[in-house]
Amino acid sequence: MKRLKNLLAYFSLREKLIWLFSVSLITVTFFVFSNDGYLSFIASLIGATSLIFCAKGNFIGQILMIIFSTMYAVISYTYSYYGELMTYAFMTAPMAVVALISWIRNPSGNKRAEVRVNKINGWEIPLVITLSALLTLIFYFVLKTLGTSNLLISTVSITTSFIAVYLTFRRSPYFALAYALNDVVLIVLWVLASISNISYVSVVACFAAFLVNDLYSFTNWRRMERRQRRELENKE
Repeated sequence: MKRLKNLLAYFSLREKLIWLFSVSLITVTFFVFSNDGYLSFIASLIGATSLIFCAKGNFIGQILMIIFSTMYAVISYTYSYYGELMTYAFMTAPMAVVALISWIRNPSGNKRAEVRVNKINGWEIPLVITLSALLTLIFYFVLKTLGTSNLLISTVSITTSFIAVYLTFRRSPYFALAYALNDVVLIVLWVLASISNISYVSVVACFAAFLVNDLYSFTNWRRMERRQRRELENKE
């Protein structure tokens, strides 16, 4: 009971409301439109919970993201979204492991549960752009060969995912904006899937909830960045 109280006190009222909104949206759409794909339902709840921890800069979010990525890869396989399968199984999940290590090794002062916000170097921007363009080109032909559904959108999803996971590993606040862009791409992708199978509406709701969480994550990480900077200046 004490741990539960501490957990509830850890999150602000706004964060609790965002989490409740996410869980409610996912639950309602699942039971209205699906009611049988329990793997996607459970994965969505885990994903929404991971994001609220990530918004706090808490490494627990990365642990939950590893679990979500594995489950989402399986869901993507059921609709022949091989781009999503490859992205989450071979990029997002492994990079979440790397990010987990990075976040644990870089706490903010005495706050072991909050990562130290980082500012990426100027040379990294052209590097990320170059790698993203190269990755996009390679995966376009790979996914085309595999007969991936909605090829162009699936390819764009890989690009946005790569940028997001890289910035997550580097502890940049802009990882959340990259994920928000990826959420928009995935919403479009699963809306198209829902046209032929209405049960996928629950997945659309999942990424709509993720979009809200990622936008909040960006604003909260910027607040964390300013606060950590002030704390560092006060120590000096």
